[in-house]
Parts: sequence; structure tokens; C-alpha cells
Amino acid sequence: MRYTSNHKAETRQRIIGEAARRFRKDGIEGTGLVPLMKALGLTHGGFYAHFESKDALVQASLEAAAEQTLERWQAPPAADPPARAVIDHYLSTQHRDEPGDGCPLPTLAAELGLRGQPSATADAMVARMTALLGDCNLAAAPGDEGIVALAAMVGALTLARAVSDGAASDGILAAVRAALQPAPPET
Repeated sequence: MRYTSNHKAETRQRIIGEAARRFRKDGIEGTGLVPLMKALGLTHGGFYAHFESKDALVQASLEAAAEQTLERWQAPPAADPPARAVIDHYLSTQHRDEPGDGCPLPTLAAELGLRGQPSATADAMVARMTALLGDCNLAAAPGDEGIVALAAMVGALTLARAVSDGAASDGILAAVRAALQPAPPET
């Protein structure tokens, strides 16, 4: 059976696409190469014709997922303010319930940090999302301050572990630490 000249490139893209979906849904460690390749109708041995290692696939998949996410969340020109569309979609039940199609940061940032493999792709994604959300005000409703602070702290630590730029990592921690000011004690 003869394959077209671009068959190998198309197969590689199929592997990346499926891996990006599975990594976002099940995590890196929760995604095995054998089930991944089997789902695509390919053999486990064939994986190595496209990637030198699972880590190489993780990086290619993270890049693809980041590109897909950032394209989806470009605020429409008419959005007022532009960050509102990003916030509403990001914090929607649909995004929560469909991690395989969503932002890779909630699943992969923690795992990259735990694996000790920060990523320049995470750096770029954090920078782009930060720019999109730059005009936000952090204003918790009365009684919600604790959950907003906790979410900010968990998110900051997760992102700080995932980015490869040490200065950016320190900046994430410092920015959130400065933004979270405990209320003065009641007298």
C-alpha cells in the first residue's frame, strides 16, 4: 500500500491532536502511549517514527493546545471590555466539563511543575493570557474573598512552577502576593 507524500506529516498531526486532547483531559501520566496509538488505529511501535520520546510528544501537544486555546479566546473586537469574553468562557461550566478541548494550563501546568519540566510554551501562554486579562479588577463579593484568594494562590503557584523563565516565575508569585492584602484586624 502506497502512502501519499504527506502521510507521515498528517499522521504526526493526528497523534499530536489526540495527545493534546488526552493530556488536557487525563494528564500526562494518565495518558499511555499504547492506548493513544490504538485509538488512532496505529501501533505503539509506530510512535517512534514520529517522536523520539513521550516528552517530545508532550511538548508538541502543549504547543498545539496552547495555539488552539489562544485562537479561541481572542476577544472579539466588539467585546467591552475585551477581558470579559475571555473570563466568561474560561470560567464557564462548558470549559470546566470539557477539559480535553480547553485550556491546557489547569491540567498540564501542575504536572509540568511536578515533573520538573517547565515549558517555554507555558511562558508564552501565560504572557498572552496575561495581556488579554490586563484590564481586570480583582474585586471579590463580600464573603467570597477567601475563595478568590485561595484560587489566586493555587493558580499562581501552579503557573510559577510551569513556566521556564525564572524571572517570570518570581514575577507571578510577587504579583499575586502583592494583590492579596489581608484585611486589617477589626478593632
